[in-house]
Amino acid sequence: MKQAIAFFDFDGTITRNDTLFEIIRFQKGAVALYAGMAVLSPLLVMFKLKMISNQRMKEIVLRFFFKNTPLAEFQDRCDAFCRDRLPSLLRPRAVNAIAWHQSEGHTVYIVTASAENWVRPWAETLGVPVLGSRLRVENGRVTGLLEGKNCNGDEKVCRIREAVKLTPYQAIYAYGDSSGDKEMLDLAQHKGFREFE
Repeated sequence: MKQAIAFFDFDGTITRNDTLFEIIRFQKGAVALYAGMAVLSPLLVMFKLKMISNQRMKEIVLRFFFKNTPLAEFQDRCDAFCRDRLPSLLRPRAVNAIAWHQSEGHTVYIVTASAENWVRPWAETLGVPVLGSRLRVENGRVTGLLEGKNCNGDEKVCRIREAVKLTPYQAIYAYGDSSGDKEMLDLAQHKGFREFE
């Protein structure tokens, strides 16, 4: 049997929405989300104008909403999000594609800029490992900063190469929906760009 591996982006590929905002809504409520976005709107404009990097903006948002949250409490709510909210955000065709790859005996990874905390609990139910952004924790509390780089663009490829030796695979599949997935898609012979929309 041909050895194959498939890499799936998460936000916008497996899900319909960016889960950073969904996890804020789930943990803090819609009112807090919109109020926070209003406060942060000047910075969000600067981000759209590429005056603030993706990583910096993500850390600003994470710090605003989650700084000093006990990790255990944060993770409990991420687990609840994966159980209670995430299923309604999934694209059925993407979930079916994961199942097809698994049925063919292919290795499957989710590679995401989202924090592993709110992706892994769901992915574990499918037996799929996650390579994602990692939150920095100090004294048992979320800092709002990332440990290392945001898992986006080139960093997706770096994380893949750290985790997997690709040479044994005769076929590489990759699925994504944005410019942040380009480098990962370039690894693959079988590229699925916005395939599940």
